[in-house]
Amino acid sequence: MQRSYFNRNATDPEPLRAKVSRRVRFEETDPLGIVWHGRYPGYFEDARVALGERYGVGYLDFYNNGIVAPIKKMHLDYYRPLRLMENFTIEAILHWSDATRVNYEFIIKDSEDIVATTGYTVQVLLNKDNDLLLVPPPFFREFREKWKAGELK
Repeated sequence: MQRSYFNRNATDPEPLRAKVSRRVRFEETDPLGIVWHGRYPGYFEDARVALGERYGVGYLDFYNNGIVAPIKKMHLDYYRPLRLMENFTIEAILHWSDATRVNYEFIIKDSEDIVATTGYTVQVLLNKDNDLLLVPPPFFREFREKWKAGELK
């Protein structure tokens, strides 16, 4: 397995994970029958949504608490193409950060369970006035406390 995009300190809690399965649809491919490179961020989104829903830190959780979490940075590494009608998995891994940000890593594996694409996103937290938050809002602070205490699996 490749090295993680994010460094982990010995005191950090274990990353949180969620995995989803998909199948490549016709509309996602280019004339060569492989997934067009611009579709991969959408695949990342599928896994990010699953992880957010699982742990109570999805987009609506942020929104209902007056927070938005736009993507500040995105990176992708392509290793092998996915093909039309191929089944694949996307794993989202949420990494701990002491900063008020959300660090996601993604691993896409093809039908043979071989890594096809990896990447990461970094999201920042903004209030309803689009001001950058330097301190986690209460609901996110509570989530982080549970995570750090090992109460989330």
